[in-house]
Amino acid sequence: MSRAALFWVGLTVWLALSVVLYPPAFAGSGSHGVSLSIERPFARATIGSGKTGAAYLTIHNPTDHPDRLIGAKVTIAKKASLHTQLHQDGVMKMRPLKTIEIPAEGMVAFKPGGDHLMLMGLKAPLVMGGSFALVLVFEKAGEITVSVPVLAVGAKSAGHGAHKN
Repeated sequence: MSRAALFWVGLTVWLALSVVLYPPAFAGSGSHGVSLSIERPFARATIGSGKTGAAYLTIHNPTDHPDRLIGAKVTIAKKASLHTQLHQDGVMKMRPLKTIEIPAEGMVAFKPGGDHLMLMGLKAPLVMGGSFALVLVFEKAGEITVSVPVLAVGAKSAGHGAHKN
């Protein structure tokens, strides 16, 4: 065997043993290891034939690396985008966000009156008791799909029993 072939065989064996003997060094997020946890997703039912809706949820990051939510996709609307709601000069205003930072070993809560996912151009009303798939797109974790139940028009949370990944 040539020196080059011996080198590559040795390197392959070393890498294989490294992964087996010390897997945390190779753990990441998404499909490569520990992932983000998505909990208590919900949307509010829309009134009449409204063309916009909102989805809320909590994202937990158990890793020691921050991640970033960079987008969302749905089939029930033309577009899903990240938004925040803030009070400015006594007026409630909504603003689009490009990304939302998910801190290492931390969490971010999307809730009414704060950060949320806007569903624009709904193809049909959101009806209480229904549900839809929401794909969250993260910079490191990749895509995570969650089932979002539709609750009452004025719902403030999905409660504490629903856990989704």
